[in-house]
Amino acid sequence: MLDIFKKWSRTYLFEEESVLLLVLLAISVALLVTIGDILAPLLASIVLAYLMQGFSSQLQSHGAPPWLGLALSYGVFIGAFFGFTLGLLPLVWRQLMALASELPRYLDQGRQLLSVLPERYPEIFTAEQINELVGMAQLEAANMGQMLVTRSLASLPGLFTVMVYMILIPMLVFFFLRDREKILDWLAKFLPEKRPLLRRIWGEMNQQFANYARGKVLEIIVVGSVSYAAFAWMGLNYAALLGLLVGLSVIIPYIGAALVTLPVIFVGFFQWGFNTEFYTLFAVYVVIQGLDGNVLVPLLFSEAVNLHPVAIILAILFFGGIWGLWGVFFAIPLATLIKAIINSWPTRDAISANSPEPTISME
Repeated sequence: MLDIFKKWSRTYLFEEESVLLLVLLAISVALLVTIGDILAPLLASIVLAYLMQGFSSQLQSHGAPPWLGLALSYGVFIGAFFGFTLGLLPLVWRQLMALASELPRYLDQGRQLLSVLPERYPEIFTAEQINELVGMAQLEAANMGQMLVTRSLASLPGLFTVMVYMILIPMLVFFFLRDREKILDWLAKFLPEKRPLLRRIWGEMNQQFANYARGKVLEIIVVGSVSYAAFAWMGLNYAALLGLLVGLSVIIPYIGAALVTLPVIFVGFFQWGFNTEFYTLFAVYVVIQGLDGNVLVPLLFSEAVNLHPVAIILAILFFGGIWGLWGVFFAIPLATLIKAIINSWPTRDAISANSPEPTISME
């Protein structure tokens, strides 16, 4: 066993930079697993500053001075940040509480609809099965209502944390935007002077990572806004809550759209039943999903990520498990980063194959 490990290390860890990269990856994963919640505001600020840096760079490329690009990008961030936290989130929370209070009525309507199944299809459904299904749904609804009440009663310490985050995150984003070069120069002091592997991986990932993150944020905003506008125009209950869910569903490929379809269809059915409004809602929702998958995604992500669907799902499960929502959001670029590291990792065999063969001089 020891000989196998020595052979593996001589093949893959024969360079100082390879060992350093392996140590950095191990430390990053360990920090996310152990104290990821504590570092959440710092990590969120880094991501948000990274997103706004692209906007600032675009302004500077069109002739704006650096201070103006910084001021405008930070102003856009502040407007979006406080508009979301002070405007949208309270509205969504109120609608979520209202939906929880309406769940018993929805379950009673569902029980009445399901009660006809044993009469029409006695060979498939029985009254005991329907009662058991309704009882399970009522139990889950009661647990969810109790959880919401508990969260509301315990919201005082959580409110203090939210206030700290609302002050801390804008401050961190400002300093990350203003002192970006200083921070990067300070971090570079801990790295080797010659680091071709790190430069190659960073050069390969930086543009793709930035395009994916900014494109995904724009996709969430567009899909969520269009969904909310369509639901509100149709008079659908809980339009803000459902619009936010539809917008966030684009974070999870293949799964998000399927999961968010259920609450949209259920709310529409219990509000209108099988009539014209319900079928119109279903058609509008299908059009929104179709335009997102066939128009918006190809437009925002012109360079497709060359990953197998199984690799994408595994990345979502892994990074979502250790980093929560941020891990789900960045699962695809992080998986692409791992793929780039694997493809770029130096080995003795590859270096020997690429090195020129010695020539024999006849002089």
